[in-house]
Amino acid sequence: MGKRNDILVSSAESILNQPASSPCMASEFTDSYRWPPQVNREGRARSLRNSLARVLGWGMPERLSSSRQELLERMATLFEHKTYGSEVTLEKHNRAWQRIYLVEFGVARLYRQSPDKRVSIHHFFDEGCAIWPVFARTRSERNTLCLTTVTPCTVWEADFFPFRDCIKQDGEGAWAHFALSLMEELAEKSTIREFERQTLSAEERYQIMVRDYPELVQRIPDYQLAAWLGVATATFSRLKNGRSRKH
Repeated sequence: MGKRNDILVSSAESILNQPASSPCMASEFTDSYRWPPQVNREGRARSLRNSLARVLGWGMPERLSSSRQELLERMATLFEHKTYGSEVTLEKHNRAWQRIYLVEFGVARLYRQSPDKRVSIHHFFDEGCAIWPVFARTRSERNTLCLTTVTPCTVWEADFFPFRDCIKQDGEGAWAHFALSLMEELAEKSTIREFERQTLSAEERYQIMVRDYPELVQRIPDYQLAAWLGVATATFSRLKNGRSRKH
């Protein structure tokens, strides 16, 4: 869904040596890469390693070289497992963003908020998504982005800088290659979203949202979907009711 280049987002649908693709596609993950809803500590740790390997585009952990397996193990030790209720602010504007999050269960939203409390929602993240800051502005007190849970969430989270240092240990240019691949994807999707806003009607954008993100439409409150779509809540209600009558 809508993204800005202040944040790097990944949630790959392909797993073998491919950069991560757009989020909100948990239903397309292979079984090996799904986040199990209830598992023991060993199984949860294995899911964390699988998710990290997928985010990095490395492939299945057991197929990695010994050096990458060791690096993956070190990286996994950086993460803590946390549980949050709904509407909990994880990151706030005017505060440096210094954490990376891997969503195990739940939905969170990325947005900006004006001084008069008006909100522009850029993206929703669900199971399997990884969210972390890239640009210096986001990691400073000039940060303009907020991250808040929509539903109760369980996440793995870690300090961003040690995580980035681990990736850099994979070899010269490893971080630059990884970040560039994802930034190129974000730039493309950002321009497509802007094109849709300028050329499609609200009804057309609504139909695309329902078609491409049916599971999220069922989980996210209408007023937040309206803000993401860029329409008033009353307009969103008319679009939703109009579609229901047609079906």
